[in-house]
Amino acid sequence: MFYIFHGNDNHSQLAALTKLQAKMGDPSLLDLNTTRLEGSVTFNDIQQAASAIPFLAKVRLVIVRDFFRGKPDKKVVDQLLDYLPGLPETTRLFFLESKKLPANLRILKLAEAEKSGYVKEFSLPQGSALERWIREAAAQRHGRISPQAVHLLAANVGSNLEILDNEIEKLTLYAGEAEITGQDVARLSPYAAAANIFDLVDALGNRNNKKASLLLHQKLSEGEDPFRVFGMIIRQFRLLIQVKELAQDGKRPSAISQELKLHNFVAGKLYQQSQGFSLNQLEQIYRHLLDIDIGAKTGRHELPTALNLLVASLTLA
Repeated sequence: MFYIFHGNDNHSQLAALTKLQAKMGDPSLLDLNTTRLEGSVTFNDIQQAASAIPFLAKVRLVIVRDFFRGKPDKKVVDQLLDYLPGLPETTRLFFLESKKLPANLRILKLAEAEKSGYVKEFSLPQGSALERWIREAAAQRHGRISPQAVHLLAANVGSNLEILDNEIEKLTLYAGEAEITGQDVARLSPYAAAANIFDLVDALGNRNNKKASLLLHQKLSEGEDPFRVFGMIIRQFRLLIQVKELAQDGKRPSAISQELKLHNFVAGKLYQQSQGFSLNQLEQIYRHLLDIDIGAKTGRHELPTALNLLVASLTLA
């Protein structure tokens, strides 16, 4: 009758909650009997909501978010521990915690000891577990996905399951009964497009004119808007400047990820790319990008031509 879902995989938490809600009767009546508590929640708030008798429904649903993350004082926890074993049978009380709770937390021990309690930790999948999650998500939609497509999604999107879910939904609808291929991912996923910009900047950093030119021509020949490509290049070098400055202050990719609010994969890739440039070079490139932007918007030159000249100047420097 009371559930504790904790861990950093909030997407799977909500999916599990949704499945349980589907078993609780008429959705419209359940909605009338649902209370959501968040923020400065007191024990009295929880008790009042959980003790109420359901109206025209089998159960009352109470959802409390990040209650223990707020570190309630001992008195409140004591009250809760005394109250939960006697929770009304018509109540379903969920504690949704967006971070992993300490194993020695008394509420976890109570939920594990009580027949009416249930605990589950939801952790974001990584590596092979993430690729398995992608395959299963496609299979749930009666879709098939190639190993290359799985790898591209895992590498480009990472463990953001909400975004992955949306991308897989889009790809399965597009592919229909056919297998989702790596080309489908590259064509339809904006995250794969961003990865191509990573590859382009890698080529620039390595002074690889042939590869950089090929990647640029590939994006433009696919019908990509030159201003969108240019915007992604600007964003990439702006982030590289920020990452380079933080790296020079001794910060590692994990700390940079938190400070710039970037996914770990993206921060790690930027950190690696920043090693191919000095801070002075990055600042000069950024000023050059500003000149290109002004020139393209004032009609002084065509943007595709300017981008090709940019690639040539950076790789031959």
